[in-house]
Amino acid sequence: MHLIDIGANLTHESFAHDFDAVLQRAHENGVMQMLVTGASREGSVQALELARRHPGVLYATAGVHPHHAIDYDDATDAQLRELAVEPEIRALGEMGLDYHRNYSPRDVQLVVFERQLAIAVDLGMPVFLHQRDAHADFLALLRGVRDRLPAAVVHCFTDTREALFDYLDLDCHIGITGWLCDERRGMHLREFVREIPTDRLMIETDAPYLLPRSVRPKPSHRRNEPMYLKHICEELARDRGEDVQTTAKHTAATAAAFFNLPYHGDGAG
Repeated sequence: MHLIDIGANLTHESFAHDFDAVLQRAHENGVMQMLVTGASREGSVQALELARRHPGVLYATAGVHPHHAIDYDDATDAQLRELAVEPEIRALGEMGLDYHRNYSPRDVQLVVFERQLAIAVDLGMPVFLHQRDAHADFLALLRGVRDRLPAAVVHCFTDTREALFDYLDLDCHIGITGWLCDERRGMHLREFVREIPTDRLMIETDAPYLLPRSVRPKPSHRRNEPMYLKHICEELARDRGEDVQTTAKHTAATAAAFFNLPYHGDGAG
């Protein structure tokens, strides 16, 4: 099995003490490649550094999450443009809107999202997107530039069936996480994930967040890590009515095409 985790926050401090073991466990569970998420100016630099230390296994994105939009300035914009040309950086983001937490004012989030979309348009880069409780504003901004972006993935999709088809109508990819495994909040996803076209579906852990609640035995800690991507794939395959190998193969091939990663089928890529 060859799995690709399109979103793992491996720069998080919780991985500092056992990083190599985390990568080893991922490999033992079929996770051959991972995209390290850049979610802040500093975090994007760290994501790039991790990818450089693990060539062929780790790649990275560069962006500023809406939680950190308040810190975005002209220097940040310039640095993202510099990072984007590095070969290990395969998409811009995590960028978008988050009206659930509102850690940054909404008007600031909107401006910063627009600025990052402009970078992606200027450089011809795919985008790695975040949206929570902000669908209308998010969709309006994305719709305005979608025809000038090579590709876009709505990461960690947790929204409604209607929102899903709004994104699919814009030719977006969809990232599914362990939210699917949450009997309290994710059951609605199980009802329509089979409707996501094969060539638009990718999987991710969003580690260290969103530990799948259906993992057995339950780990003694709450930290999610890439090894659990296999469990997410198994749950997704069941909901799509597919063999797990089929889901693994298709999601990996789709991710490899989206992020321009080496991929050679079921073996290590």
